[in-house]
Amino acid sequence: MAGYLLDWLALLLRWLHFVAGVAWIGASFYFVWLDNHLTPPSDPELQRRGVGGELWAVHGGGFYNPQKYRVAPSVLPAKLHWFKWEAYTTWLSGFALLALLYFVRAEVMLVDTAVARLTPAVAVGVALLVLAGAWLVYHGLCASPLGRRDGWLWLTVYLLLVALAWGLSQLFAARAAYLLTGAVIGTLMAGNVFFVIIPGQQAMVAALRRGETPDSEPGRRGKQRSVHNNYFTLPVLFIMISPHFAFTYGHRYGWALLAGIGAAGVLIRHFFNLRHRGIVDWRFPAAGVALLALVALAGAPPGLTARQDRPAATLAQVRAILEQRCVACHAARPSFAGFSAPPAGVRLDEPAEIKRHAARLAEQVANRAMPLGNLTHMTEAERQVIAEWAAAGAPD
Repeated sequence: MAGYLLDWLALLLRWLHFVAGVAWIGASFYFVWLDNHLTPPSDPELQRRGVGGELWAVHGGGFYNPQKYRVAPSVLPAKLHWFKWEAYTTWLSGFALLALLYFVRAEVMLVDTAVARLTPAVAVGVALLVLAGAWLVYHGLCASPLGRRDGWLWLTVYLLLVALAWGLSQLFAARAAYLLTGAVIGTLMAGNVFFVIIPGQQAMVAALRRGETPDSEPGRRGKQRSVHNNYFTLPVLFIMISPHFAFTYGHRYGWALLAGIGAAGVLIRHFFNLRHRGIVDWRFPAAGVALLALVALAGAPPGLTARQDRPAATLAQVRAILEQRCVACHAARPSFAGFSAPPAGVRLDEPAEIKRHAARLAEQVANRAMPLGNLTHMTEAERQVIAEWAAAGAPD
């Protein structure tokens, strides 16, 4: 019963995280699009009032005329709409989900003793330090003189994130390393909103209420971090769905695949940001697609082949391995604590189910995605037996 309730809690948290993320990323995409479509007003009255750009749009049966002030209006409106709770809800629900799925079951989800012999407590502590430390390093870089040179800043942040992905892959289970990299990026994004964008806007509002002319510097910093968040979106969205694709995080050089896919996402996003400004440069999506093709080629697993010098294992031999290493979770009624149903609906407790999932099973054990954290200590010889059995056509 406890496992069933935990599954429901994970479902609701994941749903909330997904919906809040859609709202946050949608707002980010819209405001970058809006900024890139603003044109200087032709109306002298708007120019006199300090409007730096405007646009006309039609949607939902009505006309809209958004205007952006160069700094702020001379008189503060009675009601202002703030865009912050989407970011906060996304991060809080994501952190709760990380804690529920990875920290509470750290011995299964975070730790892989074949990678590093960490205790669950140490693994959780290191993960928390990484989240906090990554923000401090990133925030410091943005506040340094490098923060005034966007190109070099972006390159530095990218290289540090790649180094982080590599470092995490040397400490944690493969899937956890990917998810923690995504959690770091999500933390940078939420930190930008909480520590820079919203405080900058609050400072501008406070200055107006005091009858002072707001300083434009907080607005500049907020705009820079907002653009950063916009470019972070595609890489972090990929990481959110990566648990469904073990051939990425389970690859021997999974961190390098992540670096390539993340760079491709940034290139593709840059194409659309330029396009919103009326600049169509196909080199960026072409480079992104080429990079994805290169990642797919480099990450392709070797084809499974049956050994010719010995007969393939029998179903009974494979079943004996699975009973010892996998069936505690992948059964109609899992006996492993915290599981109320077999993960991904994959059962390995019946011969027909084992044969039905033979190809997927071989892929999962070959790339070490399963068993989770290799908690049941499946040996390389056992992995080879399963792979060769599947390659031989999963014989009885």
